[in-house]
Amino acid sequence: MMKKVGLVTGASSGIGKELARIHASKGRDLVLVARRKDELEQLKAELETEYGVHAFVVVADLMSIDGPMTVYKEVEEQGLSIEYLFNNAGLGGYGYFHERRLKDELDMINLNIKAVVELTHLFLPKMIENKKGKILNTSSTAGFLPGPLQTNYYATKAFVNSFSAGLDQEIRRHGITVTALCPGPVKTGFESAAGMQGSLLFKNAATAASTAIKGYKAMESGRLEVITDFPMRIGIKFFMPFLPNRMILKAIEKFQRVK
Repeated sequence: MMKKVGLVTGASSGIGKELARIHASKGRDLVLVARRKDELEQLKAELETEYGVHAFVVVADLMSIDGPMTVYKEVEEQGLSIEYLFNNAGLGGYGYFHERRLKDELDMINLNIKAVVELTHLFLPKMIENKKGKILNTSSTAGFLPGPLQTNYYATKAFVNSFSAGLDQEIRRHGITVTALCPGPVKTGFESAAGMQGSLLFKNAATAASTAIKGYKAMESGRLEVITDFPMRIGIKFFMPFLPNRMILKAIEKFQRVK
């Protein structure tokens, strides 16, 4: 019987892999979800060997229409009860919105928004029935700002921030909390996947491990959000609200531009 099961999306690399390692280090079992089977199987072997936990692999493309339901059905077939839900998988993309492929923008919405909403809606009723559970949604400091040159990505993370806070208020009375993990730039391979090598944004990026630790601790304490980058937290909370929007937009566009 698997115990204190945590389901981690995007578990094959980056923050997701580190969240899985932290969860396993506490003697808690896992469902590992991503598209890359080989990487998931390697992580499963690592966690089971090092921590003596059980890990179950689900290969799924959460950008596809039926991806989230595929994950849910496989978990149900195994008779697993999810107590910790880590909606971590995400996708970015660099460039002017009108020049990017529409399919890429819609894939981003499907992964960053639709999959988060669908997986949460599927697994939440059992948490409420059991009167316990924790949800950690990997968002971004981008969710607090407009983001020229990553316009759609920033907008999807604004949704995640709002969704997380509103849902937490609804379900906290049932013994369940929702936390938004809002890192600044992180060394996860995101910059290369998003086509942003050379951007000043990633010059002093944090590690995936340090980011995951801060997120996991915030989730366990039931915080609404955690902005893991201290300078960004100060800027977002104390300076940007008083700056003209046009000034912020110009600064962000300049900062993100690939040299």
